[in-house]
Amino acid sequence: MAGGAREVLTLQLGHFAGFVGAHWWNQQDAALCDAADAGEPPGELCPDVLYRAGRTPSGQDTYTPRLVLMDLKGSLSSLKQEGGLYGDRQLDAAIAWQGKLTTHKEELCPPNPYLQDLLSAEGVLSSDGTWRVKSIPNGKESSSRVWSDFLRVHLHPRSICMIQKYNHDGEAGRLEAFGQGESLLKEPRYLEELEDRLHFFVEECDYLQGFQILCDLHDGFSGVGAKATELLRDEYSGRGIITWGLLPGPYSLGEPQKNIYRLLNTAFGLVHMSAHSSLVCPLSLGGSLGLRPEPPVTFPHLRYDATLPFHCAAILATALDTVTVPYRRRSSPVSMVHLADTLNSSGKKVATAAAAIPFPLVPGQCLPDALAQLGGAAAWTPLSACGRPSGARFAQSVVLRGLDKACLTSRPAPGTRLPSPLHACDTGEDVLAQYLQQQQPRARSSAHLLLAPCKVVPPYPCLFSPSLGRHGLLLDGPPSGAAVESIPVLGALCSSSTLGRALGDLARDLGKLDVRRWASFMDAGVEQGDVEEALQELGSLAQCYQGGDGLAD
Repeated sequence: MAGGAREVLTLQLGHFAGFVGAHWWNQQDAALCDAADAGEPPGELCPDVLYRAGRTPSGQDTYTPRLVLMDLKGSLSSLKQEGGLYGDRQLDAAIAWQGKLTTHKEELCPPNPYLQDLLSAEGVLSSDGTWRVKSIPNGKESSSRVWSDFLRVHLHPRSICMIQKYNHDGEAGRLEAFGQGESLLKEPRYLEELEDRLHFFVEECDYLQGFQILCDLHDGFSGVGAKATELLRDEYSGRGIITWGLLPGPYSLGEPQKNIYRLLNTAFGLVHMSAHSSLVCPLSLGGSLGLRPEPPVTFPHLRYDATLPFHCAAILATALDTVTVPYRRRSSPVSMVHLADTLNSSGKKVATAAAAIPFPLVPGQCLPDALAQLGGAAAWTPLSACGRPSGARFAQSVVLRGLDKACLTSRPAPGTRLPSPLHACDTGEDVLAQYLQQQQPRARSSAHLLLAPCKVVPPYPCLFSPSLGRHGLLLDGPPSGAAVESIPVLGALCSSSTLGRALGDLARDLGKLDVRRWASFMDAGVEQGDVEEALQELGSLAQCYQGGDGLAD
């Protein structure tokens, strides 16, 4: 593998996971294309960690995500299951067969209008001769009903695993309950298909550091994730398994069965996946994991529609693209196992995420000034539906990316009084580390600095305030009207006593349920004893975050 990359295999389990994954891969692709177009030397992030090199039967070189994804029948829209790079396998098989053929042709889904706009008009030539991205009006983004509508990356034919047993659309044949998903991977057909795909990608790796799993928590895919993480733990012992449990936007009290199922699936998913993973982190723009609806989180410089998966997934993908930087670096990477070990001591297998999207910086301002204005972690937006971090802080991994090298430190004139200790630091890494030490002096903190920003070109939605410039910096003058193409981001993974409260609240909500009223959930393969065991395990998890050595915010 080029450069001795420590490879990661990504699993996407579920439809909202597909939305987040599509934005994630589009952002990786945008960064790769920018570097290739500019003829730049190898960047700070190593794409070989996530991508694999290959070749089609016709000799065409390919570079595709090292990815296995599972979704339901009807979720691909106009995307072919085998992708478009390696030809049509069914057609190849037909050519090889010399017998009589009968063709049954299914009507193709028309291409999504939003994707058609992207393909036909990606940018405009500005007066200075530079190609600029052309934004697509937000109204058309709502037409992205499925993640395949806006995925711009070619996938390997072994990547997509369709579950034909359940439907993506309609009221019947839905994958709604944890037990359904768990039973699915007990069926030889789907278990063998998943194992074959895993083996294909794993066996070509020189140094597999682990698996990152994007898994829906709110529906039956929580059960699929539970069995998948168990399989990975048993077959690939010693590899890192970091699971991102995904929950779509807000919910309403008007859908009681859907809300009860969401609570049960989330509780069972967190319990089982934390048992089999190195680390689990819920990701959501909602305000609560429990039954009480809370308003979605807000960002000072983003304007998003929390009811659109397309919007919510874009924001979560941006956070994911930032907090995963440590194990994707080209120089001095931190392995997935080490990153998880930083956060999961003493049974703390669940972490929370938070971010400043974008990181607020005015042109000409230095990082010490910006951090001083930012204040503590309360200025960051929580992204795990667990409320704002509070109480004892045990450990955290923080990444700041996208700032120009010239603004990372303060350069006061000789003899000038320094506004803060941050202004005395010699490097940007020292500035960030000093800031974290000031905010949480007793927490175990790791700080990572990356010059490369997050790419937010179409099909990333137009979410940004007019007060932001093309590179995501706060304007000190009137809006320029230019589309935002990249942004600086501050992202964090954190282990804190906030989780004790959130997991405890989840356990209390679960304990109040009379599960006998929800026979359809139990009929899917969950027994009363399983509910009681999940309650006990949730309580034990919550207890791990009580007290300990950390700073009270």
